[in-house]
Amino acid sequence: MATQLSQQEINDVFQNARDVRPEAPSNKPAVAFDFRRPDRISKAQLRAIHQLHDNFVRALASSLSAYLRSYVIVNLVSVEQLSYSEFLECLPSPTCLAALGLKPYDGNAILELNSALIFPVIEILLGGDGKLQFSSQREVTEIEQVLLGGFLGLVLRDLHDAWKFVTLLDFTIERLETEPQFLQIMSPSEAVVAVAIEIRIGDAVGMMNIAMPSIIVKMMRQKFDQQWLLRKAASTELEQARVLQLIESSELHTEALLTGPNMMLRDLIDLEEGDVLGLEFPVGQPLDLLLSGSRKYCGEVVNSGSRAAFRVSAQCESTANVRKH
Repeated sequence: MATQLSQQEINDVFQNARDVRPEAPSNKPAVAFDFRRPDRISKAQLRAIHQLHDNFVRALASSLSAYLRSYVIVNLVSVEQLSYSEFLECLPSPTCLAALGLKPYDGNAILELNSALIFPVIEILLGGDGKLQFSSQREVTEIEQVLLGGFLGLVLRDLHDAWKFVTLLDFTIERLETEPQFLQIMSPSEAVVAVAIEIRIGDAVGMMNIAMPSIIVKMMRQKFDQQWLLRKAASTELEQARVLQLIESSELHTEALLTGPNMMLRDLIDLEEGDVLGLEFPVGQPLDLLLSGSRKYCGEVVNSGSRAAFRVSAQCESTANVRKH
């Protein structure tokens, strides 16, 4: 049997609907998500990669300086996320491109060296000074690729050492190309982490670019969190022991200091033999022992056989530098 509502019942329903208060908006900020690039990584992980490659460029500067016997400056320019097509569009042509294996992961990374960097390196390896008298904008020959083998091996070794704090990656050269459009090893829309590095060898300045697939980096997210936390905790003990071992053989200048009042230079010049200079220093007050100019210990001067010695009575609270009078 059909039920018919009265006008009063209908008014009550609408009145109840108007009395219902909307739920308070959530305080959580909205996060933009690009459905075309689901493999993009977080900003926190991107900062960790930036720190990782910051350590890489410092090690690479030392390695290349020793390898080339020349002063080399390496600077980390940027770390950002791009699509693979955008990364290739930023590269010059011709250039030197290496497809890198990332064992044990499936996939490839890209290592690119500009011509402005390659030919000065080859010039130095062949006995020159790296100062080219002409602009070399050509493809790298097969013989020159062989000459670059040691240089590339050095870069991959330092790159492996930098990444080992997160995971063990075996970087291997699988293929070399000279034109960016010929190295289609990823989908054009696939996201990559692009690392731009500037290398300065004498007057020559060139760029080295590295592209890591974001999907592989995203797979390492848990390892990033674990290894960086472990490294931070272990550094307090391991790093202290390592630093202590390095400085154990260092020498410190030791000086027992007896402080006194200030005096005018003319009074010092007027001093003659037999004059008495009051230091205003109590006899029983401990002397300060300075280590390389820093106040470290308190004690007294004593005799040790036929030599004078310093007997430490306490460690000074303040290690600030003491002004000598």
